[in-house]
Amino acid sequence: MIANPAVVLDERFRRLVIGSARLEKLAEGCRWAEGPAYFPAGRYLVWSDVPGDRMLRYDEATGQAGVFRQPSGYSNGNTVDRQGRLVTCEHGNRRVTRTEHDGSITVIASHFQGRRFNSPNDVVVRSDGSVWFTDPTYGIDSDYEGHRAESEIGACHVYRVDPQTGEAAIAADDFVRPNGIAFSPDETRLYVADTGATHVTDGPRHIRVFDVDPSGKLRNGRIFATCTQGLFDGFRLDEAGRIWTSAGDGVHCYDPDGTLIGKILVPETVANVVFGGPKRNRLYICATTSLYAIMLPVNGARTF
Repeated sequence: MIANPAVVLDERFRRLVIGSARLEKLAEGCRWAEGPAYFPAGRYLVWSDVPGDRMLRYDEATGQAGVFRQPSGYSNGNTVDRQGRLVTCEHGNRRVTRTEHDGSITVIASHFQGRRFNSPNDVVVRSDGSVWFTDPTYGIDSDYEGHRAESEIGACHVYRVDPQTGEAAIAADDFVRPNGIAFSPDETRLYVADTGATHVTDGPRHIRVFDVDPSGKLRNGRIFATCTQGLFDGFRLDEAGRIWTSAGDGVHCYDPDGTLIGKILVPETVANVVFGGPKRNRLYICATTSLYAIMLPVNGARTF
């Protein structure tokens, strides 16, 4: 356990952490831990070890961790839909899938206009059933997180899969490398990270926010926050609309007005987070080789 991991940068953050709370290391041995998804009915967490081509499972009741699926198609981002099913971005298979309750796998999206996606990275399911995901090239840049290949689409976009037709359409096309993605609690805003600095000198290292029309169209895109340490990757929101996001030195917390109000320091570079536990007040943290967690006096936004 790591004592006193919280850094208060704004007084608004002080009531969001508990001084006696400890950062716990729950599991280790990953090459790049990513994509945590929490299942409240079973009190367990599933996450990806992307270069390890496997998915892992942490049992909250017993504290035990083990392999959930291997090979995993070099899975990255995961989420849980409104029916309690696992939705996964697979770098290696260049697709988004859903694991049904019986364990079978349904392909949600694999092509756009006849061309394969690059390597779907992170995903969120809206309450209307639409599936939104980002598609950078990290899984085809090399054989480390997928299979090296040329982009068939030639660009990196944010996509929306229509719940009625199952067709994928471009939701936003002005990103360098779209990455983490999440809706505000009322779904009127969509937040998307751009980690284009990995490929472009002085490229983006920020989160953008869009207004979402009732029809699902995005408008008024603008920069919400720029990362002050490393790059943003995956993130989640709490019930008040605050963003808890990955960064180079831990988890950064942003007020809905875009102010960085505090941090949870983590000894490894953080890739993604998710709220779990029976009350959604345990923040699970995927950080490079390990899975961590910390209890908070705030609750994650309900997404199921």
